Amino acid sequence: MRISTLRAVVQSSRPPFLLLTPACVALGAACAAHSGFSYGAADLILALIGGISAHVSVNTFNEYFDFSSGLDATTERTPFSGGSGSLLKTPGALNSVRNCAWATLVLAFGIGLYFLIQAGPAIVPIGLLGIVIIYAYTTYINQSPWACLIAPGLGFGPLMVIGTQAALTGRYSLLAVVASLIPLFLVSNLLLVNQLPDIQADQNVGRRHIAITYGWQFAVKVYLILASAAFVSVWVGIIFGSLPSMSFWVLPIIALSGLVYKKLSGATKITPEMMPEMGLNVLIAIAAPALLAITLLL
Repeated sequence: MRISTLRAVVQSSRPPFLLLTPACVALGAACAAHSGFSYGAADLILALIGGISAHVSVNTFNEYFDFSSGLDATTERTPFSGGSGSLLKTPGALNSVRNCAWATLVLAFGIGLYFLIQAGPAIVPIGLLGIVIIYAYTTYINQSPWACLIAPGLGFGPLMVIGTQAALTGRYSLLAVVASLIPLFLVSNLLLVNQLPDIQADQNVGRRHIAITYGWQFAVKVYLILASAAFVSVWVGIIFGSLPSMSFWVLPIIALSGLVYKKLSGATKITPEMMPEMGLNVLIAIAAPALLAITLLL
């Protein structure tokens, strides 16, 4: 494989965004530990590899389909949205990116089979739904505004958090369900904001996400609702004893979403001056589940 092709494949995996996976896997593992379950370090590492493989797969499928549809050539790219653009520079890497998407999906599936044998069938429905989302996200899910909104949060929230605990212990827990709500709402918000610069380009290729279907201001209101839901989930979890009192420290991080909302509500399109808020939104989605995991281990 040529260096230029390898570089395009790596860039298509969107390495900076892969940090989200360790945060969500760590949250699932912390839920298991807090609930009194034990597991080996090797299994935890394997679960992390499986999660990263799934994340790489969905990213590279997205890059492959976006280039093939012509979307890449019309997207207004930012550091946080619009894809990597690597295939525009190295179109000869298209098949390699597709092969990477399938290879990492197969790897994630193989790791899932290991945990099925090791821990039992609890992981099966989670794994199967995850595979459907990985492959269908770009080509099918993006044509339904509400499915497109929920799918990212579902993948990194309930599927990854509860799935990690199920893989490590073979069991579900109320704690994992409650904890998974935080990335459910925040990761959906992450993708919601990252879709805003691409409204026209996405519409031209037949996508129908929230901002395209209902408009900018409606999308901004949905952002506020989801951020509020994440905040309330932590607050209620603490009040009813599902989360420890130390989890209170996650609330200020989620509250930073208010700064993003304020900036978005006063605008009609993404401008270079809004890059700090887009970056902050990424930070919130990663830092909140990571800090929640830490509070569960203290």
